[in-house]
Amino acid sequence: MADTFITRTMAPLEVLSEEGLSVIEENAETVLEQSGMVFRGFPDALGRFAAAGADVDIEGERVRFPRGMARSIIQANAPREFVQEARNPARSVTIGGMHTVLAPAYGSPFVRDLEGGRRVGTIEDFRNFVKLAYASPHLHHSGGTICEPGDLPVNKRHYDMVYAHMRYSDKPFMGSVTHPRRAQDTVEMARILFGADYLDDHVVLMSLINANSPLLWDSVMLGAAKTYAEAGQAVIMTPFLLAGAMSPVTAAGTATLTLAEAMAGMAYVQLVRPGAPVVFGSFASSMSMQSGAPTFGTPEPALVLYTCAALARRLGVPFRSGGALTGSKIDDAQAAYESANTLHPTILAGVNFVLHAAGWLEGGLTMGYEKFMIDADQCGMAAAFAKGLEMSQNGQALEAILEATPGEHFLGSAHTLQNFRSAFYVSDIADNNTFERWELEGSKDAAARANERWKRVLADYEPPSIDDAVDAELLAWIERKKASFPDSDI
Repeated sequence: MADTFITRTMAPLEVLSEEGLSVIEENAETVLEQSGMVFRGFPDALGRFAAAGADVDIEGERVRFPRGMARSIIQANAPREFVQEARNPARSVTIGGMHTVLAPAYGSPFVRDLEGGRRVGTIEDFRNFVKLAYASPHLHHSGGTICEPGDLPVNKRHYDMVYAHMRYSDKPFMGSVTHPRRAQDTVEMARILFGADYLDDHVVLMSLINANSPLLWDSVMLGAAKTYAEAGQAVIMTPFLLAGAMSPVTAAGTATLTLAEAMAGMAYVQLVRPGAPVVFGSFASSMSMQSGAPTFGTPEPALVLYTCAALARRLGVPFRSGGALTGSKIDDAQAAYESANTLHPTILAGVNFVLHAAGWLEGGLTMGYEKFMIDADQCGMAAAFAKGLEMSQNGQALEAILEATPGEHFLGSAHTLQNFRSAFYVSDIADNNTFERWELEGSKDAAARANERWKRVLADYEPPSIDDAVDAELLAWIERKKASFPDSDI
């Protein structure tokens, strides 16, 4: 088994001075103090903040925070890092500190492969991607809504999605957030899988809670966050900012708004249950001023990512961002360079939880089979890079250098023979053969090789073992829940 998560050896790259970070922190405090945050349709948040000393406008559903209030609530309660337990203990992951956990892309209504093209996702696609993530040695997490199964009722599809993560993988996974009741269903399913009391003092679920930027948290997201927090489970409080639309066009302004919104959300979680794990989330993209569409792989969002990662470290909570993002519709050069331009800053900035590490196409609208395999391969390269230089005696290779005869190569040296199998990362997608051999084998591009790869992985897939009684209890519980109310498209 490969490493269950990345432990980085290099200090995170900083793009802003201490003075600059302090300015952004002060500006965020001013935003929370003067503009405040709207907690729409959620009296529970208004009541908790009022009791904690905030200025609450009940009619306008707006909370204005005294300077430093949100920060102090978070720093007094939220853990700096935590372990998300997997049903296979060997696959549990540590979120925070010098650790990086890579998870698949999330939320796409469409899927794409070379033969079928772009189409609405199905539960079969969802299960396939869970299996591919499980089989990948480079992805540490099963993720959440890898794609939307459009062939299932909206109000019941979460049962099949959560069960797929539980049955077809034994890596950690994410819960449903589309309604508080669905979040509660996820918690109840986890109690069946892990044991009724296990969740009382273990984190087994993580959930993605997005703000309605700018400066608004809605009742659906807050209700789901409250459900998970009450159960002691982790929530990722993530402002979703398209610079120029939901935030200012500047990187500093976007980072300021991200920090303000995230702190307001994380503070609420700590008021619900002090000590519940929270992750400072950031998803910021630039936009095309010609079409209004989000753009990826550009310099400005990378600057926001680096800045927010540093702000999270100063706040003392884990950080989520990044991935292999692209606006391209297919696996082409644009997809490659935009994905590289978002994954590299993710690693260098020290992101702790990476959502959208594999499969993302078309600005997140599409989950690509071939893109998934190409991205997973790149995640393997990123992990190898993050380990840094090996400085053991073997890594220094001084003896090999001294034994070499000037002007002669190292191909036959004892050191090379001892290390050649593991010295360099070996891609399972890239072709590094001669032109003649590449042509003889069909002149396949990366997408064609990835197509063959995902089909082979699924053909060879073997599910992880699960206790038969637990599996039967899960299936019976799901069946009873589905039968207790009618199907709906909302």
